[in-house]
Amino acid sequence: MPLGRKVRYGMVGGGPGAFIGEVHRKAAALDGEIELVAGAFSSDPNKSRQQGEELFLDPSRVYGSYQEMIDKENRLPDGERIDFVSIVTPNYVHHPVAKAAIEAGFHVVCDKPMTLTVEEAEDLCRLVNEHDVVFALTHNYTGYPMVKQARELVQNGELGEIRKVVVEYPQGWLAEFLEDLGEEEAKQAVWRTDPQRAGVSSCIGDIGSHAENLARYITGLELEEICADLTTFVQGRLLEDDGNILVGFQGGARGILHASQISVGEENDLNIRVYGTKASLRWRQEEPNYLQLKFSDGPEQVYKRGNDYLSEVTQHFTRIPFGHPEAFIEAFANIYINAARTISAKLAGEEPGQFDTDFPTVQDGAVGVHFIHKAVESGQVRAWVDASYTPPE
Repeated sequence: MPLGRKVRYGMVGGGPGAFIGEVHRKAAALDGEIELVAGAFSSDPNKSRQQGEELFLDPSRVYGSYQEMIDKENRLPDGERIDFVSIVTPNYVHHPVAKAAIEAGFHVVCDKPMTLTVEEAEDLCRLVNEHDVVFALTHNYTGYPMVKQARELVQNGELGEIRKVVVEYPQGWLAEFLEDLGEEEAKQAVWRTDPQRAGVSSCIGDIGSHAENLARYITGLELEEICADLTTFVQGRLLEDDGNILVGFQGGARGILHASQISVGEENDLNIRVYGTKASLRWRQEEPNYLQLKFSDGPEQVYKRGNDYLSEVTQHFTRIPFGHPEAFIEAFANIYINAARTISAKLAGEEPGQFDTDFPTVQDGAVGVHFIHKAVESGQVRAWVDASYTPPE
């Protein structure tokens, strides 16, 4: 670390019973270069205090609200205050927390989708530029080593000209109406299907946005137009739980994006197939250490994580030798360690390392929010809509 010390952070959200907050904390701690020193873990001060005690934090740095945390941390000396804020709340809280943190000069790592509206997303883009802070968005699937290898193959022309992209994210956990079990019993289902907290979309906003981001990261292709069919299958649910989207990419490639939360028996089967004029590739999140490459005139190849024949960037993001699986936490950790090293370099007045800036940015967040809203717009009219978009720098 250029600073010669750990990068310190405070977390907003991730209180008792929160799934994703614990994932973020484990990922941030994995490489021993990032330290959690403060938090406003819940809008309930008692729950925030409880979580702080479980994490053995200094009680004076466990706060009852994010406003209190940002204000009091900002008053601490440079050598003591947090360096960045990690936001792991339900979607509707992302914008106000990020805005407050950026305006106070803190760097930000935020869960996706970045905001509820495109206007909020563009506001964060402008604020990040104005205050010159680092903003990382945890589209964690871009952190998998073999996803980076897939991107290298595309960029190096191994697939030829890209013609078609098929990306799917089926889950089955919302196949029944869980929301009536109550906030405590089905906390994740309740807020993720609530328009006030999740935004205009559930399925596309929650997992479809991951699929879109993965396709864009690997191929480098930008959306031009989409035609969406969104359905709410489970009676009583307020937002859609299934989506099927035809995609037209800039440059002429076509695609299919499928996301579902009611596909019974599916767990977390995010997968992508990219078809070019020379070859095709396939990657599955449930088998993340393998990448398939297929040809019309030769045998199939399988790239395996941890081997010396992989690209330099792929090896850089690999922690353990081949044959020892790396997966979800490590992919999250790659986002965190890159953001932390970039923050450390910025605070030290140095340039970040060669691969350290390889993480989703505030602009990626704006693209994702725009995609969600365009999918909902198309789904309402069941027609093609213009999906092209350039976020503000």
